Amino acid sequence: MENKTFKTNIKCEGCLAKVTPHLNESVGEGKWQVDLNNPAKTLSILTDSSATTVKAAVEKAGFKAEEI
Repeated sequence: MENKTFKTNIKCEGCLAKVTPHLNESVGEGKWQVDLNNPAKTLSILTDSSATTVKAAVEKAGFKAEEI
């Protein structure tokens, strides 16, 4: 397992609710979190999935993610 961090445009709890099913499906429930208090709205993930897979899951929900 590897820690990956992404800058996102997930801004609020409503946005988080939209992306949750997509991230749970692609990386697993309980293996990720979004820091809404951080100005970069960072998404931290513990996963074996590729950055491309994570980015695709976020984009499927209508948001952007950039690995940092």
